[in-house]
Amino acid sequence: MVMEFDYKELELKVGLEIHRQLDTKKLFSPVPSELYEEVDFTFQRRLRPTMSELGEIDQAALEEFKKGRIYVYQGNYEFSDLVYMDEEPPHMPDEEALRVALQIAYLLNATPVDEIHFMRKIVIDGSNVSGFQRTAIIAMNGKVNTPWGSVGIPTICLEEDAARIIEREDGKVIYRIDRLGIPLVEISTTPDIHHPEQAKVVAKYIGDALRATRKVKRGLGTIRQDLNVSIKGGARIEIKGVQELDMIPIIIEREVLRQLNLLKIRDELKKRGVSEEELKEEFHDVTDIFEDTKSKVIARAIKKGGKVLALKLPKFRGLIGYEIQPGRRLGTEMADRAKKYVKGIFHIDELPGYGITQEEVDAIVERLG
Repeated sequence: MVMEFDYKELELKVGLEIHRQLDTKKLFSPVPSELYEEVDFTFQRRLRPTMSELGEIDQAALEEFKKGRIYVYQGNYEFSDLVYMDEEPPHMPDEEALRVALQIAYLLNATPVDEIHFMRKIVIDGSNVSGFQRTAIIAMNGKVNTPWGSVGIPTICLEEDAARIIEREDGKVIYRIDRLGIPLVEISTTPDIHHPEQAKVVAKYIGDALRATRKVKRGLGTIRQDLNVSIKGGARIEIKGVQELDMIPIIIEREVLRQLNLLKIRDELKKRGVSEEELKEEFHDVTDIFEDTKSKVIARAIKKGGKVLALKLPKFRGLIGYEIQPGRRLGTEMADRAKKYVKGIFHIDELPGYGITQEEVDAIVERLG
């Protein structure tokens, strides 16, 4: 079902990032680029951030390091080698992968660079054993023509795919290195897409060009499409891992709806006279109120040594339960942002509920004043 929006008035801007695996050998190793289920050996690593050539430490890498995780890697004797265990220097780049990437550049009207240089991008979430991903710009300044106008392709890159995650445990992540090093073409567009259907047309055109080489992998997980969406007054949001072509317009429409509703909430808060000074990060420990709670979720957390913290949001009543997308409310949005630090959040618009009584709610309101 297509939603009726005036995308021109909303100043919709969409950019695509398309990643597609090539059906060649691994990028810096002669082993076949096949996935496997049989595991012959494992090894483990702890990854640490290092300074760049400019003497800086990547903050995202530093935050990942602070988590103190151990990374366990699963390998196979037939499809694994020392290069992607980071025990041997990389070989020369696979010539077939380079040829295919240049073919794709030609099909997308891009200009190949004079010299191809592979760079190292720091990644220490464990998905790369070495702690970095090798990537190179292959071509620049391509374009796709659509009925809505031309869409630019500033860069086409060739890079290594990451190891695939198998399992997460407390303080430990298990990866399989079969996918690590599979050549991956990354195609980025300019944010010159101004209609959801135009995004689908551009993605299809790029997909057809990739398949025309007959050297790209097929099937689930071999292609990943990321969308960057923004509207007037909103923020640029990246939506990762869109698999289905037909879902692209629907996802863009829903993101537009989400941003419009968030802007409505912002305007309502302004009408209510809410200021930034009122929204203080003052967390109150209210664990004692829930000592004899009937809420299984909270009781279980307290038993494990957890705490219940309360935060006051002045003049937000009725807004946290406001639906911003089908089946998604402002409270859900807050919970997604908070889950890095807490197990979950409850808001007063949905209480009493979940085993939390009115008496407990009243006690919290009284405590927070």
